[in-house]
Amino acid sequence: MPTASPPSRDAALEARVFWLRFKNEIAAAVMLALVAVIGFVGYRFYSERRDSTASDLLGSAKRVQDYEELVARYSNTPAGAAACLLLARGQRNEKKFAQANATLQVFIDKNPKHELVPTAQMAMAANLVSIGKTDEALSMYQQIAARYPASFDAPLALISQVPLLKAQDRIEDARRVCEAMMTQYRDSIWAGEAMRQLRSLKSSILSQPQLAPKSTVPPLIAAPTAPPSVPKPLAAPTPGQNKPKR
Repeated sequence: MPTASPPSRDAALEARVFWLRFKNEIAAAVMLALVAVIGFVGYRFYSERRDSTASDLLGSAKRVQDYEELVARYSNTPAGAAACLLLARGQRNEKKFAQANATLQVFIDKNPKHELVPTAQMAMAANLVSIGKTDEALSMYQQIAARYPASFDAPLALISQVPLLKAQDRIEDARRVCEAMMTQYRDSIWAGEAMRQLRSLKSSILSQPQLAPKSTVPPLIAAPTAPPSVPKPLAAPTPGQNKPKR
């Protein structure tokens, strides 16, 4: 019975040859993997340490300057994001509305998927109202309501449009907003608020002075005007009136 012939090369010899041929590449791959692991562990440790430091600073911050420093040093941390919102609130309290909106925009740019982005935009719209930019504020309220319909800011964005529309004498648009709220947020406090605003709109319409209707009488049927006065003829002189005296 024939037997299988032994392999021509020993496996250990082949492994040694393979190592000798590719030892540099293998060593480089192992070093890269080791560096990646060390870097990941170090980054996690650094991030946790950085986040912890930022959280400690946020807990002790009380002034606007403290929030400014925290945002400048730790803007990419959760505590830095919270400091942005607190800094904007402090700037608004100081009536620095433009600076507050710039701070809120920094928060939105660095945290575009943060759950408080709609809240930050609501604060920006309120600041725009404070500086008289009602058209921009109205547009922002409309965008918030359309972009985040499921957020808790959506009904507030809708009801905030009503006084701005009313101030622009856009009563019909304000009425549509109130009716939409009563449909979308039925059996909620927002429906009650929309009903109150709707009654306010109706009362404002009724309180407006009614203009007297213009006359529609055709000019040919209108009452005739008085004819122009004709000067009376001079009376004829009586005989002897202008007779010269002797």
